[in-house]
Amino acid sequence: MKQILVSAIALFSIQVSQAQLAYNSKYDFVPGEKLIAVENFENTELGDFPLKWQTNATAEVVTLNDKPGKWLKISKEGVFFPEFIKDLPENFTLEFDLAVNSGWDEWPFVLNITNLKTPKEYTNYYHYVGWKGIHTIHMQFQPARVNQRLGSSKLVVGRDGNHEVNNDVEYKTWDNKDLTFAHVSLWRQNKRLRVYLNGEKIWDVQQVFDPASKYNAITFAASRNNQPDNYFLLSNIRLAIGAADTRNKLNKVGKFVTTGILFDPNSSEIKPESYGVLREIGNILKVTDSLVPLKIVGHTDSDGDAAKNLELSRLRAEAVKTYLVNEFGLIADSIVTAGMGETMLIDKNTTLEAKAINRRVEFVSLPITVKTGGENSLPITVKPEPKLPITVKPKN
Repeated sequence: MKQILVSAIALFSIQVSQAQLAYNSKYDFVPGEKLIAVENFENTELGDFPLKWQTNATAEVVTLNDKPGKWLKISKEGVFFPEFIKDLPENFTLEFDLAVNSGWDEWPFVLNITNLKTPKEYTNYYHYVGWKGIHTIHMQFQPARVNQRLGSSKLVVGRDGNHEVNNDVEYKTWDNKDLTFAHVSLWRQNKRLRVYLNGEKIWDVQQVFDPASKYNAITFAASRNNQPDNYFLLSNIRLAIGAADTRNKLNKVGKFVTTGILFDPNSSEIKPESYGVLREIGNILKVTDSLVPLKIVGHTDSDGDAAKNLELSRLRAEAVKTYLVNEFGLIADSIVTAGMGETMLIDKNTTLEAKAINRRVEFVSLPITVKTGGENSLPITVKPEPKLPITVKPKN
C-alpha cells in the first residue's frame, strides 16, 4: 500500500507503516499544563515555505493521501527555525512528528535547543553547532536501516568543545521500511531531560540544562542528501509550559482539563501518544479515595459543521470513558459523558494555538454514592496494561 505526497510542485510516494507505535505501560510522558505554540502547517499553501519560519535553504508543505494534515517536506541541507518559539522555561514539553521515505538512507535529523541573542544567529545551530560559549543541547535522530543497523540518537550538551554530555543510544521503534513515522516527545524539568521516540524512553539524563542559562529557541536541521529522492517530513509541533498538576486538580479542585488527549481530525480514535496522560488519570481514578464518579466532557474547535462537532465531541468523550473502563478497571456506571462541540470555546481566535486549546477533554467530579456502612460504592479492578488506539463508533 502506498501513500502519495501531494504538493503544488510534484507527486511522490512513501511506504505506509502498517505497525502500531510501540507505546506501553512505561510511557509516562505528560504534556505541560499550558499549550503555547502549535504548528501543523494548516495555514500554509501546498508547495510554500511556512510563514513564521526562517531557513537558509528551502522546504515545502505537502499532504499525504492516507495520513491526515500537512507536513513540511525537507529534502535539502539547511536549518529550519520556528521563530514563533521565543521562550523555553525550566518546565516545558515539546512534541513533534517526524517521518522519512521508505528506503531512506541519509544523515540524521537534528534538533538544537539554545539561546539566540538575535534571530539571525539561528544559522549557527545547524546539523553541527558552532559552540560559541552559549549553552546548547544538540540532538540527532535517525531511523533504523532495515537489515543494516538500528536506529540511533546522539545527545551532545555544552557551551564549547569540552562537552558535558556526549553519547549515543539505539532503538528499534523507527525504521526506513515499516515504521517510517515517529512521534518525538521531549520533557524538560529543571536540569533533567527525558526524550521518548514512539513511546520508548531513549534519554533520561539528570544534568542537561544549565540552571544559569536561558533558552529561547529551537532549530531543526538536515544535512546534505546523498540521494535526491530522500527526505524528512515534519509536523504536529506542540510546545507546552508548566508542570501538569493532575492529581491536585482531580482530588482537590474537582476538575481537570487537558489538551494532551489527542485525536486525528474528525475522528474519535485516540492517538497513541495520549497514553501518558490517560495512564496518569487512570491511576489516580482507580484509587479508592479518588474523585469518582465523574463526568467526561469532550470539546472541539469551531472548524466545520456545528452539529457534526457536537457529535464528534460526544464520541471522543465516550472513547476516553471506554479506555478508562476497559484498561483501568473503573466502573462504567460511575462515569457519564457529554459532548459540547464548539459551544464552550475557551479562545475564540482562529490561530492554531487557539484551536488546539479549544480541542480538550474535561474531567469533572460528581458526588460520590456511599454504601451503608460508609464504604465507597466504587470497587477497584486492576486490568492489564492499556493498548491504543481505541475507537468508539456512533450509535445506530
